[in-house]
Amino acid sequence: MKAHDGLYIDGAWRPAEGQDVIEVVNPADEQVIGRVPAGTALDVDTAVRAARAALPAWAATPPAERAARLAALRDVLAARKDEIAETVTAELGAPPQFAQTVHAGVPIAVAGTYAELAATHSFEEKVGNSTVLHEPIGVVGAITPWNYPLHQIVAKVAPALAAGCTLVLKPAEDTPLTAQLFAEAVHEAGVPAGVFNLVTGLGTVAGQALAEHPGVDLVSFTGSTAVGRQIGAVAGAAVKRVALELGGKSANVILPSADLAKAVNVGVANVMSNSGQTCSAWTRMLVHSDQYDEAVELATAAAAKYGERIGPVVSAKHQARVRGYIEKGISEGARLVVGGPESPREKGWFVSPTVFADVTPEITIAQEEIFGPVLTILRYEDEEDALRIANGTVYGLAGAVWAGDEAEAVAFARRMDTGQVDINGGRFNPLAPFGGYKQSGVGRELGAHGLTEYLQTKSLQF
Repeated sequence: MKAHDGLYIDGAWRPAEGQDVIEVVNPADEQVIGRVPAGTALDVDTAVRAARAALPAWAATPPAERAARLAALRDVLAARKDEIAETVTAELGAPPQFAQTVHAGVPIAVAGTYAELAATHSFEEKVGNSTVLHEPIGVVGAITPWNYPLHQIVAKVAPALAAGCTLVLKPAEDTPLTAQLFAEAVHEAGVPAGVFNLVTGLGTVAGQALAEHPGVDLVSFTGSTAVGRQIGAVAGAAVKRVALELGGKSANVILPSADLAKAVNVGVANVMSNSGQTCSAWTRMLVHSDQYDEAVELATAAAAKYGERIGPVVSAKHQARVRGYIEKGISEGARLVVGGPESPREKGWFVSPTVFADVTPEITIAQEEIFGPVLTILRYEDEEDALRIANGTVYGLAGAVWAGDEAEAVAFARRMDTGQVDINGGRFNPLAPFGGYKQSGVGRELGAHGLTEYLQTKSLQF
């Protein structure tokens, strides 16, 4: 993957206004693997103008033709799957097999779902003596994170294109090479010039300029709740639409009737996957006090197996943040059973898979999103206690419930204040809405619900 030294604006790669660049570093060996332009507010303005100019024609393009472009995009991404996986491994540090199946495979599937939805979605409906039209919201400013670099891009770009919107993408500065590869794929798929534009740059410069730009009708942001608050405030002041996918501190509730070994093993795998850099990870495992000691033993054995298999975290700064949380857990009295703050390797930004037992609900590591391979195990006395603990954070993004009887798990899941719950290890569904309650965000991504985020309604009365 060779880095482009330009920005993708109005259907072509063109130089940025300034000379500043962002160095892309491989977190496994700390080597610089590429440099991309650090776009400025001027570049963002050029890109937004291109998107604005391309909007009328793209919005008027029949849905079947938009669907055909999305199908072509899916096919290009599928043809370049190996290159995508290698790029994600190089700039994020994801293990190759995981990069293939998840980082490349999932977004290809999601692009396919939007190719189908664009063709089948009903963009108008009859309500009494009215016809309600579902029209594109306009120009979208998409700001994406580094943890699932291609998936997060596709989850915004594909529905926006399906809806008839045009957009400007500002990807995370840690993983811009995947975004450049995506721009190449968009170009190859024959998406008209100006419909999709890419500006690489710093969040504080290019991201802020995009969020504040008066020519942007909707800002879709995935990242931390702290930055989401700022973007929400900016968007609110300008009365523009906003979609926010923010943090999580999801509970994995293991009820006494569950298959304990399976629930614990799947729960540990969930937290360690992607080196814990997943907003929806089940970072709090809730176990009944009668089964608590056994669960801790099982989790200890499971986590120990990840020592050699786990990839690095994304950056030195992020490694320091995660290690700081581990030290805080120890200082606040949680019992460290596996892992710890010491780096397991001489080179690269690795963090040891870490498990804490005897965690009480109010301490920092049980309340704040760590975004690393750190599991906290909490005990509960009865179901009401479990529910109080599960719902006792500012977040509500995901979760899991395990029980011997599916109906028992579902009854508990219905009472959880969260946007997604996996029942007895239910599989990820790319058509199901993904998003959070409370401070985990505003709006939904994926499937038909993800498409409607990019539409606005007009009523015609007859």
